[in-house]
Amino acid sequence: MPAGRARWTRAAGWVPPAVALGLGVWGNTEPSAWTDEIVTIDVARRSWPQLMELLGRVDAVHGLHYVLMYLVGQVNGGLNEFTTRVPSAVAVAVAVAGLTWLGGLLAGPRPGLCAGMLLAVLPTASRYAQEARSFAFVMAVAVLATGALVKALAPHSRARWPALYAVLIALLGWFNVMGLLLVAAHALTVALRRPGRRLTVRLLLAQAAGIAAVVPLLVLGSAQSSAVGEAAPVTASTPFNYFTWLLTPGQDTLPTALKLPLTLTALTALTLLVARRHKAPPLVLAVGVPWLAVPPLLLATASLGHPLFAYRYLLFCLPALALLLATAVTVVPARVRLLLVLLAAVPLAASHSAIRQEDSRQWDTRAVIRTLRIHDAPGGAVLFSGARCGLIATAFKEAFTGRPDLGAARTAAGIGALDNLPADPDLLQQRLAGTSRVWHVTCNHLSSGARQAATRTAASQEEALTRAGFSPAYRHRARGVDITLEQRPAGRSAH
Repeated sequence: MPAGRARWTRAAGWVPPAVALGLGVWGNTEPSAWTDEIVTIDVARRSWPQLMELLGRVDAVHGLHYVLMYLVGQVNGGLNEFTTRVPSAVAVAVAVAGLTWLGGLLAGPRPGLCAGMLLAVLPTASRYAQEARSFAFVMAVAVLATGALVKALAPHSRARWPALYAVLIALLGWFNVMGLLLVAAHALTVALRRPGRRLTVRLLLAQAAGIAAVVPLLVLGSAQSSAVGEAAPVTASTPFNYFTWLLTPGQDTLPTALKLPLTLTALTALTLLVARRHKAPPLVLAVGVPWLAVPPLLLATASLGHPLFAYRYLLFCLPALALLLATAVTVVPARVRLLLVLLAAVPLAASHSAIRQEDSRQWDTRAVIRTLRIHDAPGGAVLFSGARCGLIATAFKEAFTGRPDLGAARTAAGIGALDNLPADPDLLQQRLAGTSRVWHVTCNHLSSGARQAATRTAASQEEALTRAGFSPAYRHRARGVDITLEQRPAGRSAH
């Protein structure tokens, strides 16, 4: 390749990650923080001893991400929605840069650029670039680990690549143990490539070493399994829903009129790739197909015994889809390529807009804060109902200054847990006697078990409010939350 063209190719390689980072930061603060992000903010603001106490009891599987966010808070002097989400945007940019590199290794610079750019503009990538959780990091490490595997499979590869591969597999597991499902996909890739006994053994040993490094986390996490939320059961529609989710996240991100054409366009592209597979680089298919298909198949199989199939666990498969779609685009005629791009353009643009709406997440916590601010009055207090609902007040302390949480006996940080310790009925009744206005906030986007407990708690709280002489004066419903202003007439004391 001429020197001038090589420089342009290297420069162009920075475009996809720059686009990914720009899309990740664009509208970063628009979506309201939801349950898991609120947990991240609350946990990362704790002291180091409190953080270690928590991870020794619960949620150790997310420990590496919590530690990283704790360090971000220390460097930045604090955390908010923006600063907790930016690291995920950087992680997605790393994933895009890695896929550009990986695509170049598998098929050449142009397909690599196409794969990287496609991943950068997929709404699901942007959605998790704007979420303060570990899934974007898992995706980034998965891409880098796959790249290390491909380098290790190359003829006359250096011994450092299997070693780096082992380190990346370990890092993958420490970010999220579900990421280790990628190891099975890589094993199938190695089997398809048949690199020879010596290299196969080296790669298997590297995989074993990487998994062994995660064993302490697996042991600790298994004892903390009660902290794992529920997932939907696997059904006949799960494969189609998984594929659709990879293209545009969330059940209501797009109306069916836009979601279905986008899904059919992607399926058409993959069908054309199958029909023209003789024109595609064999290594692309040997890497991309197992990466896309094996992890969800294993997770679905495991979910038959205990529901675990949550789509977000499979975000690390998104680069595989981008890689295969980019390859499909390169093997079809130019007119077909243009048609595929045009068919996908409108749904993709609409999805990008949808994921940046305030109520695009499960809890519209911003609606809670806004309602309290608009209807503010002296002497108000708050009462939360629903698992981890009370963390809204600790994650957004400024908005709840001067509004005591009547339902919390001790904070989650104080007891080394993910949720506040609820006040007993006597303590709640005593606290209600000292105020005349209570904002009763009920979080209702919960798993079935948590929803049942929240219903019982809400009923108990409503009973306590009634006994104390309160009655509803204002109601507002937002996504995932119900907000009720309970007031007691002046001069009326608790029963």
